[in-house]
Amino acid sequence: MYLVPTIWYLMVCVMTENPRLIRALEILARGNQITRVSNSYYRVRSQSNLEKLYTVQHAEGRWACDCPDFAFRFADKIAAFGADGFNSCKHCLSVMWSLRLRRQVANETIRTEVPSVTFDVCRFCGGKKLVKRGTRHSVQRFRCLDCGKWLTFNYGFERRHYSPEAITAALDLYFKGVSYRNIADHMKQFFGKKPSPSAIHKWLVAYTKIASRYVGQFKPQVGGFIHVDETKVNVNGKLDWLWNLMDADTRFWVSSLITKGRTTEDARAVFQDAKAKLPFMPKAVAHDGLESYTEAFRKEFYRQRGRRTYELRSISIRERGKNNRVERLHNTLKDRLKTQRALDNDASAQVMVDAIKLNYNFARPHMALNGQTPAEAAGLDLQLNGNRWRQLIQQSAIREQKLKSAT
Repeated sequence: MYLVPTIWYLMVCVMTENPRLIRALEILARGNQITRVSNSYYRVRSQSNLEKLYTVQHAEGRWACDCPDFAFRFADKIAAFGADGFNSCKHCLSVMWSLRLRRQVANETIRTEVPSVTFDVCRFCGGKKLVKRGTRHSVQRFRCLDCGKWLTFNYGFERRHYSPEAITAALDLYFKGVSYRNIADHMKQFFGKKPSPSAIHKWLVAYTKIASRYVGQFKPQVGGFIHVDETKVNVNGKLDWLWNLMDADTRFWVSSLITKGRTTEDARAVFQDAKAKLPFMPKAVAHDGLESYTEAFRKEFYRQRGRRTYELRSISIRERGKNNRVERLHNTLKDRLKTQRALDNDASAQVMVDAIKLNYNFARPHMALNGQTPAEAAGLDLQLNGNRWRQLIQQSAIREQKLKSAT
């Protein structure tokens, strides 16, 4: 969403020789430098003294700043943003361009096309006489002339008070480490409505469950060399253990499980979940040498005949079977969880981890995979382009509807 404006601003920086405009764009690039007090009153942090704030005001069609540069050079000139919006101090320019960027992003969001998944048959009576009757929450509405009912083809987002773009933007911000309250503030600025943090949490839980059921029917084509490791997570003030298992070649995150301890039975539960999701028995299992893994491995993977699965104990990083890939996965996971400080309870904690796993596998491109997602590298190409979460939710909702109609 921000790519086109950013490239445009960089082009302006290259084409212009105005040093104040370049400094203004540098202020915008830093982020958190401009504080909005009202529609016509802003505070901009000084770039030489971070403890000082300059006041930028808009009155009678002109911008004004209390910085020395504006008082010396522009106090007698009109600094209104227009055809000649380059004639002002860097603080005024940063506010002007910030407002322009916000308007441009808002316009791009409003003009976003309706979902590409559309049908021409009424789901209530099967009639084909559908007539467009305006939009609601940026979604096209139809009226069936046969049964008289209203309907939309907004699969996965029916009866929501926010557009699919707004909801999926909230989900994307969550996975990028933004807190619920800051997501709500972002929604108010760019979509005109401010949902409660609990509403964002409900979206996350609802769409995680439906998407998990959808992708659970597929088996990833992994390489067969898997890593498993455990890490501590804060669940309602207590440190529980989160077990994660991933494939080495595709980086596909196969299993995740939260338990109270690190017993053999806990390790077996992780291995059993992985065996149900993998298309074949793994070639090798690497772990950090915890004794629970060894006992669980014997009970779940050891065979006297047929294809054998090897156990690799990675006690030191210098050893051949080092476990650093799954440990890197834990760093990615904790980048998200540290914003929440703690998960509420065992059930919601598992859902949150499953949500992060979905985003990691299906929506987050991986640098080590040449820009592919782990799911694409594992042969699960669901044709998720652009807004990946929106398409994943739509595909999941369509599958749910087909299952309901079949029963």
